[in-house]
Amino acid sequence: MKKQTLLGTAILSLMLMLSGCQSAYYSAMEKVGVHKRDILIDRVEETKDSQQESQEEFQSALERLTTLINFDGGELQDAYNQLNDDYESSLAAANEVSSNINKVEDVADALFDEWSDELEQYKSASLKRQSSKKLAATQRQFSQLLSSMRSAESKMEPVLSSLQDNVLYLKHNLNAQAVAAIKGEFTNLKRDIQLLMNDMNKSIEDSNKFIEQMNTTG
Repeated sequence: MKKQTLLGTAILSLMLMLSGCQSAYYSAMEKVGVHKRDILIDRVEETKDSQQESQEEFQSALERLTTLINFDGGELQDAYNQLNDDYESSLAAANEVSSNINKVEDVADALFDEWSDELEQYKSASLKRQSSKKLAATQRQFSQLLSSMRSAESKMEPVLSSLQDNVLYLKHNLNAQAVAAIKGEFTNLKRDIQLLMNDMNKSIEDSNKFIEQMNTTG
């Protein structure tokens, strides 16, 4: 068997195993009265919190880089170490955001599949119609929320790449000339971070609206 085929089989097996773990988790939670919609609300909250944490880390990295660029005496190594720490913290926060978004999408898919299947169990055409309308409305609002989350997520990558480039450059060229050299990149990084902040704020706002809607119509 070719290596590519073996790798593909292994990946598929892992996906199925993870999917099975999630299904088992949802079933176990339902047995203790925690349903998929409750898990979805909790995960949207967790994602919102991780986005706010990520905003703080990126802002801290920007402020650290600003201080470094305007460096006026002192120990460059200390300033570099602090910037590197901020980059590592930003990277960890960004990974947490992505992980949480994936968890949100997973439970939402499970919820909507279950909701759709249960429509067929109705005997009352009126109740079925009302539930179907509520499902469609919830799916539309969730689609908007997920789009906001993914948009903000996509803007983390260029910021992280730029921060990493600056950290790597300074690591091997830790002197005043190196600091001056990265000033040209600073304007673009500052712009990218502002765009990220704007998208994060939009996503957080949409999260609050979605949570409110789910709690109101639950």
